[in-house]
Amino acid sequence: MRNTIPASKVFAEWRKDPEYVAAYDALEEEFALASVIIGARAHANLSQAELAERMNTSQSAIARLESGRSRPSTTTLAKLAAATGTKLRIKLEPVKAG
Repeated sequence: MRNTIPASKVFAEWRKDPEYVAAYDALEEEFALASVIIGARAHANLSQAELAERMNTSQSAIARLESGRSRPSTTTLAKLAAATGTKLRIKLEPVKAG
């Protein structure tokens, strides 16, 4: 039988490594955008395939957007908003010092 370590414990250990923290923080924007895209699709109660059909694209393109591996254009984000019954709003925020 294999012993398992809870993910929270593993992540806590990784967060002690400054290089890991820097790399993770560098991906914050991609994680945030992917989360918003997934949330919009879920709120609209659509599968990836259904969203893809509404946006006239492929399911794999939606999967790439949701993985954070793809940076969507504002045109793509506008199509996503229309397909999910949401409103596209882009916001710039000041960078926190420190």
